[in-house]
Amino acid sequence: MANLKSLPENAILPDLMRAYPRIARLALPLAQEILRGPGELTPAQREFLFAFGSGLNACHFCHGAHTAVAAHLGVPRISIDGALEDIDTARVDERFKALLHYVKKLTQTPSRVSEADADAVRAAGWSDDALHEAVTVCALNNFFNRWVDGSGVDAEQSFLDAAGAMLADSGYLAGMPPE
Repeated sequence: MANLKSLPENAILPDLMRAYPRIARLALPLAQEILRGPGELTPAQREFLFAFGSGLNACHFCHGAHTAVAAHLGVPRISIDGALEDIDTARVDERFKALLHYVKKLTQTPSRVSEADADAVRAAGWSDDALHEAVTVCALNNFFNRWVDGSGVDAEQSFLDAAGAMLADSGYLAGMPPE
């Protein structure tokens, strides 16, 4: 149920974007750059991190949508679910687990992230560029999780799956509200 009276009772993210298009016109290009722009991490890896962080935050909408995006980009849903249960036993590339541990700590206890945490990521073979990409994905998913949950936006899984397919195919600028 929407928390903002300017939204319909069962608001979904496009409703929020139509109600507040200025913010959407800022946020969507940022999402496109962070999740699809050039980088060391693949779009699938970035979507995995977004879905994982949203799962940690218990944001049903973002976790569902970005798990669907990741699945369309080739990430098995079981890998994301497994990482949320236990990173160390999840069916995930060992090297990628270092990024998941970093994102988990950054999401749950950001003030406790330390140089040792960054060193663990580098020891797994990631560059500072990859670490920075993971940090920006984490920051982005936390922004969207708070925007969506604070506004009372959610959706049925069928909508989230369809949105995931559209985002995987078309990117984040496809949902841009008109000026």
